[in-house]
Formats: sequence, structure tokens, C-alpha cells
Amino acid sequence: MTSLEPELTHAVRRLVADVHAVPASGLLAEVPNPRAVIVALHGGATTSAYFDHPGHPRLSLLRTAAAAGFSVLALDRPGYGSSAGYEERMGTPEQRTEFAYEAVAALLDGVERGLGVFLWAHSAGCELTVRMAGDRRGTDLLGVELAGMGRVHHPRSVLAMEEWRRDPTRTRPNLRRALWDPPHAYPPDVYGGRHIGSPSPAYEGRRERWQEEFARLSAQVPVPVHITLAEHEQVWANGPEGLADLASMFTGSPRVVVHEQAGAGHNTSVGRTALAYHLHVLAFVEECALAVQALPAERRYRDG
Repeated sequence: MTSLEPELTHAVRRLVADVHAVPASGLLAEVPNPRAVIVALHGGATTSAYFDHPGHPRLSLLRTAAAAGFSVLALDRPGYGSSAGYEERMGTPEQRTEFAYEAVAALLDGVERGLGVFLWAHSAGCELTVRMAGDRRGTDLLGVELAGMGRVHHPRSVLAMEEWRRDPTRTRPNLRRALWDPPHAYPPDVYGGRHIGSPSPAYEGRRERWQEEFARLSAQVPVPVHITLAEHEQVWANGPEGLADLASMFTGSPRVVVHEQAGAGHNTSVGRTALAYHLHVLAFVEECALAVQALPAERRYRDG
């Protein structure tokens, strides 16, 4: 155990709340007088455990952020966790966005929010996050982190993604390889996601109009945006070109910051460099909080 690990033992609770007769679940690390609340949205084929991997507190976003004074809610996205099996109630993007908003409100009921809420998303969770941020309903939204997303697939994953879209509920070896390469980027018992895996709801592959919608919604995000792609990303086109392409979409944001996470594969929050990644983005969250704190109180949470 390293000298830092005792600081990453903050309690994490699993919560379930009722949202119009559909159970919504997530993991919460709550601190007194938080600087802000981070709402984390996992990617496909996993759950909120992605942000608090069992047995690896050093990789945990929840524990690292709590040690820095932030409360964190890792939400099980619609169709995952306790809401699995209710996909008929979440068939459209609008229904899923509404469910996510109400789930966050229910699970954070009575939880101090500090200066506001920061949305932190990975991979498939970025779609929901961009919809939520572009919706502009959250007037206390501080900023957004988007990791492991893109508009153009990496050449190594084009065929695998086509297979997955035809049936996202099935395991695809080619896609699994793209998601988890290179093996050395992950601890041996983390590689492959066997301790955090989950079936994907059928809607996950249906994004025929997403590129068009992404162009519209990204331009409506009114808060600072941070974008991360892994050095060894193999699902989306990465490198300076991939990052610049994504950054160019957020024309309504007052600030867009891009970052390539050295040594990481697609799953940046469970790899060996997870702590470095989390600390890097937490610095951005703190910058967003400082920017809001500097505003007069009457201007802090009005719509952009």
C-alpha cells in the first residue's frame, strides 16, 4: 500500500430512488461542505462501478474526488443498474434524458451541492451528458468532462462498431479488444472488465442520427468543456486531430480544454493511469468552481 492509499478510503454508498415507479441507482461518496458535486456517467456494458472499481481505491474517481473535497454521484445510466429491465420506458433519447435528470435530483435529495454540479462522462455516457448539458435545464452546471468519445471511429474498430450496432446486447471479441487494448495499461484483475461488466440495453446501438444531433447539441453547451482521449485509444480517432475535431464542435462554450492521457487505453478511469487522469480533470473542475465563485451571487446560476 502506498502512502496515498489511506487517503482514498472514503465511504461509498449505493443508493436507489424511485423515479415514477422506475428504480434509479448509483454510488455516492459524500463529503461535508463539498466544493461541488460531480455527477459521473459510465459508458456501455458497465455500471457506476466503473468509477469505483472493487478492490482498487487508487483507481476510484469517487474516492479521489472526495479526498479533494468534492462529493460524487456515479449514476447508473438508464437501462443499467436498478433500471435494467425498464427499457420500454426509456426508448427515446428524450425519455432517457428526462429520467437521468430526475434520477440525479432524487439521488441527490438532501445532499449539499456546494457551488454546483459538474458532469463527468465516459464513452457512451457522453451522449447522455451532452444532451443534459445542451438542454440547459441545470442552471447550476459548472462544466463538463467528456472522455473516450469521438465522431470518427479508429480504423481498428470500424468493423467491430458496425457489428455492435447490429446487436449491442451480444459480446463482440473485436470490440472488446479495441476497448481494452493494450493489456499493459490495466492491472491484471481489471483488464477486460469482468468485475464491472453489465449487459447493454438494446437502445445503446441505435444512434442513427447522433452525428447530426451532436453537432446541434454540442453547440448549445454553455459551460466550460474538458475533453480527454487516451494515448492508446482504439475506438475513436485520437491524437491532436481527433481532439481538435471534438473541440471545434463546442462553439457555445466559453472554454474548451483538450487532453491526451499518457499511457491510457480507452477505459481511462480503471487503467493504471486512472489517478493521474482523475487528478488532471479535478484541477479543471476546481477551475470551473473558481470561475463561478468569482461571479456575483445573483449571476452564478442563471441560464446561459
